[in-house]
Amino acid sequence: MTAPASKPGLPRPARLSFLNVPLLIGLIYWAISLLAVPFSGPTLNDTLAEYSRLTGVPLVQFTPEQLSGLLWGTFFITALLVWWLATTRQAVLDGKRWGRVSSIVLAVLSLLVFPFGTVLGIVMLIGAFDRDVRAFLRR
Repeated sequence: MTAPASKPGLPRPARLSFLNVPLLIGLIYWAISLLAVPFSGPTLNDTLAEYSRLTGVPLVQFTPEQLSGLLWGTFFITALLVWWLATTRQAVLDGKRWGRVSSIVLAVLSLLVFPFGTVLGIVMLIGAFDRDVRAFLRR
């Protein structure tokens, strides 16, 4: 595999890694989550039963059809997120303008995933608003 071509005459800024590394971490995390989704059905029902036992809230159990639909929906949403992270990371490395915009959206969304997502989101926002990174991502 060859290294992505950078823009002629414009070296990659040092703070580009503030976007690249969190995107790579998110990509790896969500890819592992994607692999775990098919095995989480029994765990979901067991967790709901334990929650019901501890809190006294009436038991909610999914039928096999509901559980299958829920897991397939989760699988496709997670796969879409993995694709979004991968294409955004490649766009950032290639110096494309939309990669910066997409990184900002992903950073703001990751701020909601406390505590690690919050840290990654802050780092990404610092990188996205760096002057040299903005200049690099104006393609």
